Amino acid sequence: MKKNHLVSVVITTKNEERNIKNCLESVKNQTYKNIEIIVVDNNSTDKTKEIAKKYTSKVFDKGPERSAQRNYGVEKSSGEFCLLLDADQILPPKMIYVLISYIDKHPNTVGIQIPEKIIGKGFWIKVRDFEKQFYDDTVIDVARFLSRDAFLKAGSFDLSMTGPEDWDLDRKIKNLGNIGSIKLRFLHNERLFNMKSYLSKKRYYSRSFETYKNKWNNDNICKKQFGLYYRLLGVFFENRKWKRLLAHPILTIAMYYLKIRIGLIYLSRNIIKK
Repeated sequence: MKKNHLVSVVITTKNEERNIKNCLESVKNQTYKNIEIIVVDNNSTDKTKEIAKKYTSKVFDKGPERSAQRNYGVEKSSGEFCLLLDADQILPPKMIYVLISYIDKHPNTVGIQIPEKIIGKGFWIKVRDFEKQFYDDTVIDVARFLSRDAFLKAGSFDLSMTGPEDWDLDRKIKNLGNIGSIKLRFLHNERLFNMKSYLSKKRYYSRSFETYKNKWNNDNICKKQFGLYYRLLGVFFENRKWKRLLAHPILTIAMYYLKIRIGLIYLSRNIIKK
């Protein structure tokens, strides 16, 4: 494997003192060592930046949203590739090695989708992880490991959106080259699920849905990403994934309960607009 690819790990934070150490330790412990760490904080009032500075000198302030933080982090980076992380995500030791190995075998790749495993306490965390694993290699998933040049050529994240900006960038990146995927999962530590906070976040993200759909003329991909048939049935049945539903009936019922709650939020927004 080639050893000359510099990888910039861009981590966005806001009051993440509970999570940032685990995230940074996992980056420092990578078997692949040609890495720079960039932390872009959004005016934390806790010890997030203090902890981050123990791992890297490249700690910056930027806001107001995650997209602006990521754009700034990539602009400040020097790597050929950028890995975009949130502070509550943890990498297995061989993650970047596996990503670079994939790049070396597929040189036309401009982005790689990385599956995740949601961890934490309680039943609803298991439900969230169960649902998430159906989205691997689908239009619901996005690339987190990106060519820096492709990221900039694509115009970075669209700051007019918060929520679907990941989908938007992923689509722009795909116009510049191939998007690959790996099987190795990183961990996403959601700790203790809070239904009120979860639904509030979904409601906040839904404010940008129409902006995204209008930008892409509500094409077939948009119709999959937002359509009832695909989100409630299609994504769970393609590639014979329906067997998982039958194997875990309690998780399946709970997952659909969550999806119905989220769907009602989106439906209520549309009714209010009318």
